[in-house]
Amino acid sequence: MRITKFLTTTLVIGASTSAWAVDDPASINLAGFEFTPQLAVSESYDDNYRGMNENAQSSWVTGISPEFLLTAETRKAGYQLGYSLDHEIFHSDSEATNTDHHLFLKSVMEFTARHRLGWNLEHHRVEDTSDTETITENDKYSSTIAGAAYRFGADRARNQLEFGTRFEARRYHNSGTINADEERDSLMVNGIWYHRLGGRTRSLVELRQTEHDYKRRGSTRDATDTAVLVGASLDATAKLSGSVRVGAAKKDFDSDLRDDYSSPMWEANLTWKPRTYSIFTLDARRAFDEGDDGAATVENVSTQLGWRHEWTSRIATELDYRLADKEYEGIGRQDDRTSYGAAVVYSPDRWIDVTLGYRYTDNDSNFEQESYERNVYLLGFEMSL
Repeated sequence: MRITKFLTTTLVIGASTSAWAVDDPASINLAGFEFTPQLAVSESYDDNYRGMNENAQSSWVTGISPEFLLTAETRKAGYQLGYSLDHEIFHSDSEATNTDHHLFLKSVMEFTARHRLGWNLEHHRVEDTSDTETITENDKYSSTIAGAAYRFGADRARNQLEFGTRFEARRYHNSGTINADEERDSLMVNGIWYHRLGGRTRSLVELRQTEHDYKRRGSTRDATDTAVLVGASLDATAKLSGSVRVGAAKKDFDSDLRDDYSSPMWEANLTWKPRTYSIFTLDARRAFDEGDDGAATVENVSTQLGWRHEWTSRIATELDYRLADKEYEGIGRQDDRTSYGAAVVYSPDRWIDVTLGYRYTDNDSNFEQESYERNVYLLGFEMSL
């Protein structure tokens, strides 16, 4: 887990785009656009940033993360253009020092009360320091994404239909042939039928298919993932909001040299707000991830619980607990990962947050060299206009 994303990936509550985000950042009007800049600066200590079983490497890490957002709205559409940079300085290992770049453009268009279209374009250039292919070099990759979703049906209509697609091209930039077998194009298409059961609840049926095309010549990892899911969604205006999906998934390899796999599948993303100042979240998932470290596929079962509570207008706490069970099909590896984190957020003024946090991770694997423990201590500052 990257240091500058310490809170983003583990302590985020609700639908905010960044757990660092100040509650109410101010904007500047630029020729009709709302421009919102933010800056996060952190200092942390990571006692095992490579995730090693023996000879763990530790370092103080300085994080610098500016973020810029342009927003524009018309009567029928909204647009956002965003860019963020995450720079990590590892004071004990210059080879681990890295900079991530994130760029996105997204829009929601409402043509009539019954016809809506949302689309997004993204590009990410990322370096990971943990769970890497080699312990001497970061995993370096870029991800280019294009997605769209069209929905037919009015907001309060009895039935709605949604059709979506998402394309991702992942490329690696390591030296030599490191991670060359991980490069791929993935194309997902899906269809969802929503049926309103009551004022705030809708049932859903989803069909989803994803094709993975690996770019390395002779790869036997090309496959088609198919999922059939049923469930329900709850409006964001309710105390309990989110969605739950359950069903079955199958991974069908193009090559006869690999076995196909099938499994139950579920996805749950729920937010409960018993009070305006107290928020609980549940994120649970069982699905097939793309193979890693020689595995044909990884069956990932994970659950994360989070709680954010604002004790006063200036002090809040964030807690989370996560369990993950990963089965690396084809190589006999199984990892049980436990992780928990805690943070105190102090907001002396509207434009600044100060965060003191801690995270512990224990990866217990039947491959002894893949087991490790990790502690991260963090002090961060988030500033806006």
